[in-house]
Amino acid sequence: MSTPLLVQAFAGLSAPALAAAGWYGLRLRRTAAAARTREAGLQERICELEQERDELRRTASCDPLTGVWNYRHLQITLDREIERSRRAEAAAAEPRPLAVLMLQITGFDAVVAEHGRTRAGAVLRDLAQRLGLEIRRSDTLGRYGGEEFLVLLPDTGVEGAVQVAERLCWTVRRHRLLDWTPATPAEPDPGARSGLTAAIGVAVLPRDGSHAAPLLRAADRALAAARAEGGDCWRGALNRAENPPQKPGRVSGGLSQPLHSALSQAETMPQ
Repeated sequence: MSTPLLVQAFAGLSAPALAAAGWYGLRLRRTAAAARTREAGLQERICELEQERDELRRTASCDPLTGVWNYRHLQITLDREIERSRRAEAAAAEPRPLAVLMLQITGFDAVVAEHGRTRAGAVLRDLAQRLGLEIRRSDTLGRYGGEEFLVLLPDTGVEGAVQVAERLCWTVRRHRLLDWTPATPAEPDPGARSGLTAAIGVAVLPRDGSHAAPLLRAADRALAAARAEGGDCWRGALNRAENPPQKPGRVSGGLSQPLHSALSQAETMPQ
């Protein structure tokens, strides 16, 4: 067979093979593109599911009225912080104190009676958010129940806990009512105080308890002592001699004079 005939024969045989190879390559590219599209869709769906999971976790851990942490989250956080303190003690490291502040808002029933539950709920939410500004990011503020809140202060001893308790009492006492109508946005009324005060019980691990239950009982007893003094003060679980009697219109607790002077100056500042 002559050379031209051989070339024509090979060309005739290779044309279908080349066409098949081209079609197969195109199919592979389309399959790869479809796989990439499906993968991108799956990744997007995974991100959506993760966001929904995080939102569910946040919702399950937040109090719906005040927006701060709820009782369940407080329990989990308290157990975790106590366990961290135990591990530090077992490792012979520096002790890790943990302060617990049990805070009860007094005078809230009068706000409900005068302004209704809807506005009273807004006041409680606003107050809870303001209390959250008085603590560190590493601290935990949660609603314990009703008008009671719990504050967990890791790596905080008695002195630091007392300073936080003083600030929280001052914040509640100076809180103003929100004044709004349906047609106007919420604006503070310069002349209206909420009339609320705070009674706070202070307990510190390990001085007042080495487990969650005794620590909370100690804080509750201290809170009862603060309520018995008329509120607007803090009381410690032990060393009652360090807690002098309440003076009308003042927060007591045996703090240093410079801090009391600073608080006095702050009270005279315009809001």
